[in-house]
Amino acid sequence: MPQVLKDNCVVNDDWITLEESSETLPSGDVLLSYDQWQGFSEQITRHDGSVGVIIDGNAEIEEIIEPLLKLPLIAINFPKFADGRGFSAARLLRERFNYTGEIRAVGGFIRDQLYLLSRCGFNAFKFADDTDLSESAKSLKDFSETYQVSVEQKNPLFRRR
Repeated sequence: MPQVLKDNCVVNDDWITLEESSETLPSGDVLLSYDQWQGFSEQITRHDGSVGVIIDGNAEIEEIIEPLLKLPLIAINFPKFADGRGFSAARLLRERFNYTGEIRAVGGFIRDQLYLLSRCGFNAFKFADDTDLSESAKSLKDFSETYQVSVEQKNPLFRRR
């Protein structure tokens, strides 16, 4: 079974990522692209598992957010590691829209980005390759103190002293 890094632990990934060519939803928890999520709206109401959605980092969160807030999982796709728009999307979800579900990074991010991704609100990570998740989890603790505010730390360092 595939695994993900979630809440600083390596866990089994129970979510089935639906292929674009699929015409029906499988049983269980499914992860759909945003377009699939819109197209399967009728089937979703009768679905026997949970449904999550994958959005691209360049998605206009403000325009699509309202129905997504009810979902247990929102995955943000990074087309390549140099594309930082997903960082902003996660921060908006946590801070502006108070989303409390799982925010999962998927696609082209790298281990070196995990710490900063977590500071923006990501709590789960599914690498595109066969990265060692146990070793990668260590990256979430790269720094013991931070100067800037984040979704985890509302006060800058100078106010905490």
